[in-house]
Amino acid sequence: MPDVVRAALVQATWTGDTESMIEKHVQHAREAARQGARIIGFQEVFNAPYFCQVQEDEHYKWAEPVPDGPTVRRMQDVARETGMVVVVPVFEIASPGFYYNTAAVIDADGTVLGTYRKHHLPQLPGFWEKFYFKPGNLGWPVFDTAVGRVGVYICYDRHFPEGWRELGLAGAQLVYNPSATSRGLSSHLWQLEQPAAAVANEYFVAAINRVGTEEYGDNDFYGTSYFVDPRGQFVGDVASDKEEELLVRDLDFGVIDEVRRQWAFYRDRRPDAYEGLVRP
Repeated sequence: MPDVVRAALVQATWTGDTESMIEKHVQHAREAARQGARIIGFQEVFNAPYFCQVQEDEHYKWAEPVPDGPTVRRMQDVARETGMVVVVPVFEIASPGFYYNTAAVIDADGTVLGTYRKHHLPQLPGFWEKFYFKPGNLGWPVFDTAVGRVGVYICYDRHFPEGWRELGLAGAQLVYNPSATSRGLSSHLWQLEQPAAAVANEYFVAAINRVGTEEYGDNDFYGTSYFVDPRGQFVGDVASDKEEELLVRDLDFGVIDEVRRQWAFYRDRRPDAYEGLVRP
């Protein structure tokens, strides 16, 4: 595996329909590949609006099977075409009545390596996710990809340190955190939590947020997506808080080993003392 991985993420505005939204992301992926990216990730339920601003049965129409649905199949083609790993967050229907907020991880040859299902679901004004989704039940997988070991943690998950740690213990080098978070609700946490998680767990994080407002509510998604390194430092500039943007950054995975030797957080863990954390 290369020490330096050129990685990409997309923060996007909603186009109004799934077909054009997917095509827009295909074009971003091609541009990222043209710039030399080896991996790219998209925002939460990237091919749909953030319909969880309301609680309406009509929005089950956005759900599709994973990995055999049309969006993941299309992104398998993109992975094969560009030679990139692709992280694809979608609304999954697993079987009638079983719906999940999911991300598929596709390797650079188009193979679907597996999926992550969001564990923590908000049920708050503008974020009515328990109306649509069941809590994730696939654990905290870390995928061996063409660029290294990659994990996923979705949006509201980021407020819970346990999953970040599970991904680190499983050997993650880069964790994509696709999100849809609104200005004013938790924006002061946006540039705090993921850098803190990157430091505590000593890996890279790609934090992706939507941008703009959409027709199903007044949530103002504020973008400002970024990559952060295991020292908690932004890799390049943070994205715009108003405009769609493709970020491409070089991530030096060699820093992970340096930091783990320097700070030795994994060495000094005390799992024997933590049993109280999982008591009801």
